[in-house]
Amino acid sequence: MKANRINQYRIMWVLVLFDLPTETKKDRKVYADFRKNLQRDGFTMFQFSIYIRHCMSIENANVHIMRVKRFLPEKGHVGILCITDKQFGMMELFYGKNPEKKKTEPQQLELF
Repeated sequence: MKANRINQYRIMWVLVLFDLPTETKKDRKVYADFRKNLQRDGFTMFQFSIYIRHCMSIENANVHIMRVKRFLPEKGHVGILCITDKQFGMMELFYGKNPEKKKTEPQQLELF
């Protein structure tokens, strides 16, 4: 049963991609507040306007997606994408034309 609970197809990654205006002081504050809200909810920066969060299940991912929807800014574009851990692991990352070395995956521990 435990093997079915934790696997690469059940574990999810939530990606929040955004392009918000930063022309006025108020726009920059809204941008900063949106980023801070993402960080408070456990998202980490993947790129400047892409934040990611690891979730143990689609149900848990949906909770965080709903939270992001609650603090969406009035202006700008925001996309929310949910992918499996398997899909995320197949991503190829490059620094210029050189592939980045894959980092060793940390072992997931579960406390009872």
